[in-house]
Amino acid sequence: MLQARGSTSAALRSAVWFNRAIHDNPGRSPLSTDTTRSSRKAQIDALLLRLPGVSAKKINDLDAYYVSDRMFACISGNGIGLRLPAATATELQFSRNNVVPFQPGGMASSREWIQIDCADVADYEKDLELFRTSLEFVKGGRNR
Repeated sequence: MLQARGSTSAALRSAVWFNRAIHDNPGRSPLSTDTTRSSRKAQIDALLLRLPGVSAKKINDLDAYYVSDRMFACISGNGIGLRLPAATATELQFSRNNVVPFQPGGMASSREWIQIDCADVADYEKDLELFRTSLEFVKGGRNR
């Protein structure tokens, strides 16, 4: 069987990279889940902590974001949980394919919580207005 020249050298380079990664990091895969999670969290921190009055805290196994000592967002699984007015949350679940009910650890939460799933953290920049809406909603209390 004949192979194209470029594909053989590309496959060889990949194999060499993989072997080096294994050799240089025994016991860890070259694409460590821990590294991916910490990098993802750092990118989300950069986005949310620049909003006025936002602080980050760890609650149980969730990295959470607070305003006025109230949680408005948190990282869960492959997404970010976000608290919004119930009507807005419901509308987003029906209008966007990357929005689902927020269920940390498989437990259902209130109608005000949704989860936005984005494979690329940079895509959350497009939802910055939703994060601001959530922040204002939570800061203002439940009477909205």
